Amino acid sequence: MKRSSIKSYTLPEPTFIPEKSSIHGDVIITDLQSATASTDALVGRGNWGSPVEFVLACMNYALGLGNVWRFPYLCFRNGGGAFLVPYILMVFLVGLPVFFAELFIGQYSGLGPIKAFQFLAPLFKGLGYCATLTTAFVAIYYMMIISWVIFYMWTAFFPSLVWGSCENSWNSDDCFSIVEDIKCQEGNNNDAMDRIYYMRECRTVTEVCGIFNYSGVNVNSCSNLTNILPITDVVNRTLAAEEFFYDRVLNINGATWTQNWGWPQGHLVLCLAFVWILAFICLFKGVKSVGKIVYFTATFPYVILTALLIRAITLEGSITGIKFFITPEWTRLQSPGVWGDAASQVFFSFSLAWGALIVFASYNKFSNNCHFDAVFVSILNFGTALYNGVVVFAILGFLANTMNVSVQDVTSSGPGLTFITYPEAILLMPLPQLWAILFFFMMLILGLGSQFGSIQMLSSSIVDQWPHLREHEWRATAGVCIACFIAALPLTCNGGIYLQSLIEWHTASWNLFLIGIGEVAVLSWVYGINRTLDNILEMGMKLWKLTRYYWKSVWVFITPVMLTAIFIFMMTDLQSTVFREYVFPKWADAMGYVFGLITLVPFVVFFIIELIDIQAGRQTWKGLLKPSDKWGPQEVDGKWIDRGRL
Repeated sequence: MKRSSIKSYTLPEPTFIPEKSSIHGDVIITDLQSATASTDALVGRGNWGSPVEFVLACMNYALGLGNVWRFPYLCFRNGGGAFLVPYILMVFLVGLPVFFAELFIGQYSGLGPIKAFQFLAPLFKGLGYCATLTTAFVAIYYMMIISWVIFYMWTAFFPSLVWGSCENSWNSDDCFSIVEDIKCQEGNNNDAMDRIYYMRECRTVTEVCGIFNYSGVNVNSCSNLTNILPITDVVNRTLAAEEFFYDRVLNINGATWTQNWGWPQGHLVLCLAFVWILAFICLFKGVKSVGKIVYFTATFPYVILTALLIRAITLEGSITGIKFFITPEWTRLQSPGVWGDAASQVFFSFSLAWGALIVFASYNKFSNNCHFDAVFVSILNFGTALYNGVVVFAILGFLANTMNVSVQDVTSSGPGLTFITYPEAILLMPLPQLWAILFFFMMLILGLGSQFGSIQMLSSSIVDQWPHLREHEWRATAGVCIACFIAALPLTCNGGIYLQSLIEWHTASWNLFLIGIGEVAVLSWVYGINRTLDNILEMGMKLWKLTRYYWKSVWVFITPVMLTAIFIFMMTDLQSTVFREYVFPKWADAMGYVFGLITLVPFVVFFIIELIDIQAGRQTWKGLLKPSDKWGPQEVDGKWIDRGRL
């Protein structure tokens, strides 16, 4: 069943024909300006001001904290360079194919994910709802991370950067300040005794080693008369920035998943409320306001990252960290977790299976070259992840050199890795307060850039479902922001980070693979790969013969098979959720899997409903597996195609 032009669509007799219209085959096309209230399901949805705005919005959405915050700690957790091998494969065999598939679905149909999948293959209409639920979960905990950024940014306006000091009420006796230790080391040139910073004072090595019944050798070593031991094996030291993050920002205060959970903390609640209000202000006018903001938010982060990179590579030991980043431990590739983390990071950083890319593309003009956009943004996304990785691991290498430990022992892996390494590097830059403000401002706009897509996706899905709300879309946006803020309040408690870790492990991981498999399978197997490629030609995108072979191979076989294999691989090696050294109990992990399953429930529910309709004779398999009459372009070259009410 091949369809090569718009004229081949056959639609029921339209219920409304405006005065100014032109008929192309069986399709009624009208000027957008001529549409009336009876067609409010399709009119007034809005468009990007230019193709550049769309590309920048995709960049902003895909290049958010996923690359600056999540990629480094997953790389750190999985052995540095070992993580890059599966990550590169996943980018080009999974990330790019699913990315382009979502752009195609959105741009060709001019619809959000709920309506798009409902019309593309009615039996699989639950996929759109799955993507919407996933986006809701991610938006809830993702904004919590941005609230941390706000708190750091606020503290950066103080006379001194408190995260670099050990003189605060939350600091322990094991607190280690890089800045203070450097001052001690500088004094060693004029002193017969080597000195290091320990227990909030500049002490001689002999004094420090003597506390533990050892004798001092030099700034790096202690001796017990028979053996010389690294001083790090004798003395416990925790970076001041690490204590600031866990004991001040999160204020864990001895909380675990089951103990000392606490109550919502005022400073985090205020920061969370502030970022949701800020997001609403930026989005209440819909895609028009997003299109203007992204010119700044998509480009400014590269300026700050470049400045940090220049500073990082001048630090002693930075090369060691970079080598750790690019040198693979091949044995790590035998672990299913490494491949699963690589695939989930591709989905997370590319923002796949969340539906927002479909929404963004739905505001494109029909003839926009989204094929180029998909390739360009994917390559840029991959390059940004590597670029940021070099910065983070260069800093880790410096910290390892200063503390005389290996790179993997500098700090614990986890969501806070970025909030420890970058602040430490900032302390060593000239005008550290200024750089702190600029860096966390960069983090803020990166995070909000990603959230713009999530919020726009949720509000657009609501408006597409109930078109009469289109004139009051800002109310839908406000409702989304308020609901997500309330849902995130448990994350502001002392033990909230444990719930956040559980949600992050299970709602931006294995469930995304299943949604991604469904999206690609529907497009290539149910709708048909040849029909999909013909539709791409309809939009004016000419594909080389080799390019067509690539898309056929990845969409029909490679991408769904790889995602299925990784999903099965992960399910055979299930591991408990871990936060720092805390291993979640089995029942808590079960709750995490429930979170993930909730995002998949709509698919199952709608699938069962359709099966019941088949049994009752109200539907047929053929009717549920072929596109609805309402599937197809809603607008072509400024003309609206009347497909009846949605």
